[in-house]
Amino acid sequence: MKRKRFQAIASLSFALILVLDAGWQGRAQDAKGPYPSMAPLDQYLMTDRNAEIALARSAAPDVISRDADVLVLGRHGYETAFKGKNGFVCVVERGWMGPFEGDGSHNFWNPKIRGPICFNPPAVRSILPLTYKRTELILAGQSKAQIIEGIGTFIKQGLPPLEPGAMSYMMSKEQYLSDGGPHNWISHLMFYTPLMDGAVWGADLPHSPVMLNPQFRGAPEPINVFMVPAGWWSDGTADPVSDR
Repeated sequence: MKRKRFQAIASLSFALILVLDAGWQGRAQDAKGPYPSMAPLDQYLMTDRNAEIALARSAAPDVISRDADVLVLGRHGYETAFKGKNGFVCVVERGWMGPFEGDGSHNFWNPKIRGPICFNPPAVRSILPLTYKRTELILAGQSKAQIIEGIGTFIKQGLPPLEPGAMSYMMSKEQYLSDGGPHNWISHLMFYTPLMDGAVWGADLPHSPVMLNPQFRGAPEPINVFMVPAGWWSDGTADPVSDR
């Protein structure tokens, strides 16, 4: 049940849209699902900047997030709202950081999705650029097909090599990853690797705590994301996986 639930709300481990331009909806259309196209940009933005900063920081324990850079989403992309000193970056990802197709893709255009995440320094250098690039293409009003093509070009021309040790924290009680209740999933850590057989990690085997996230997996990013439950939230309160 736990893994089925994960597959349904997969992690979200992101040019300006001119909302009055009737053409952007056609470029952002998908064939089916509860969110078949991109909503107006304002629905993806958080009006309270301080609330977005606090939500981003809730992704990791305070001892990490208080000294991290914090990004907030603006009309032209992510902006640095706080400059830290430990090399970590905390940000609230939107639904478009999920899979393009298959498990979890129904939330791609969901404007309510909020995925607080804190990247460690190796992930800042080699994973966070994907958040920036996807967001740039989204805010340009591009369709999924155009975004996939743009990401493919970026991978060939500008994506930094994946650094060993790249990982992130998703330990926020306030995450909103699905419209079904509850809206959050388990507190967990994510580890980024080149594409490989999940069996190398023992992922998704009975009683194994390791799960393979469908977020990237070569479609088109050549990256696997392995997830491990943390067992407690970033505020230190318990999040017993056995109760899920």
